[in-house]
This record gives sequence, structure tokens and C-alpha cells, in this order.
Amino acid sequence: MIGKASLEGIKLASQTGILPCPGQCRIQKSMKETKALPLYLSPVPAGFPSPAEDTLDRKLDLHDHLVRNNAATFFLRASGDSMIKAGILDGDLLVVDRSITPGNGSVVIAAVEGEMTVKYLAKKNGRVLLAPANDEYPELDITEQEDAVIWGVVTYAIHKLNAGALGAR
Repeated sequence: MIGKASLEGIKLASQTGILPCPGQCRIQKSMKETKALPLYLSPVPAGFPSPAEDTLDRKLDLHDHLVRNNAATFFLRASGDSMIKAGILDGDLLVVDRSITPGNGSVVIAAVEGEMTVKYLAKKNGRVLLAPANDEYPELDITEQEDAVIWGVVTYAIHKLNAGALGAR
């Protein structure tokens, strides 16, 4: 059960022994071998161009960069637009860490009455809420809900850029 006035009483999936994938969620059993790719020493400016540097710093394995705790991390895809103002788009790949304790303002994966959702965890006026990042969706008060479990904290959202978004110039 979710505690009435604090986030300390939040039921975490990591504490319940429940696997991180209820219902229709599918987990791929085979993992491809990770491959390190080049990481350039100089960051690329998003303002005015600067002379390119060809110096490589080291190899970068994105798994090493995105996953802090291998045993407590899982991936899933976002669906819908309720978190669009948080930068989470429909189809994004979410990296979720179950070892992080969620706090006020954390983006979390929650199961409410068996339904998975991604929302902000918020404490407001003594209530615990799951809040969307889109004004078209309501907040969900989970203060007194028996069947509300936080599966983990979203640490990264990965999405593909639309190459044609600005059109031809």
C-alpha cells in the first residue's frame, strides 16, 4: 500500500520479489554481445560549428554508459504521449533501474491494478500521485490504493530522431 503522507511507504517491486514484467510484457531471453564504439574526445557544439577533431578518447559501450546496476536494470518501450513534456515519446526505449529509491519528482514505472504506466511520482498536499507530463491527462492518486507498485526509476529515454522533421531547406 502507498503511504498517506510520505514516499517512504511506496511498495517497490524490488522489495516484493515480483518479477519486473507483469501481464503482457515480454522479455527477450538472448542478449547480443555488446560492442564498444568510438567515443570522440571533443563534444559537438549545438551552437556554432567548430573545427573538427579526429582524436579518439576511448571506446564507449552504451550498455556501460546507460546501465548502473546490471542485475536491477530492465528495458521497455513507452507507449502513448502522456510523458511528452518530460521528453518521453511514443516508442522510446526506457532504461529502468529497480535499485534506485524513487523520490518526489522521479520518473517511474508503476503498476496500478496490474496496468503498467510511466509517470512522475509526486507528493502533493499529503497525497502520493502519479503525474503525467501532458496537460491532456489527469493525475492518478495512489495514496490509498492497495494494488500500486513502483517497478523502478526511469534513468534514460532513448528515441530516434526524425530526419525530415524540419523539411528541406
